[in-house]
Amino acid sequence: MIFVMIGQDGPDGQPLRKRHRAAHLARIEAVNAEGRLMLAGPFSDGTGSLIVFEAASLEEARAWMAADPYVTEGIFVRYEVKPFNPVYPKPQ
Repeated sequence: MIFVMIGQDGPDGQPLRKRHRAAHLARIEAVNAEGRLMLAGPFSDGTGSLIVFEAASLEEARAWMAADPYVTEGIFVRYEVKPFNPVYPKPQ
């Protein structure tokens, strides 16, 4: 299943991102290496991030995000994980 995570940065998000970026990117790279990452990155206005990834279930997707340093270290003051049904581009 495919999921989307939208994380909203708190007021200290930018300085905290710098401190915890390496650990966050290591987790993202692991999912990428498994072929389960479709898209990830910060919003250009500095308000948060988007991650689109595969997981076996909503519970697994939520647990994976709950353990991310951007969640555990308070970069994201709010985040949401939702199932996603991509229509375009058409899956191959």
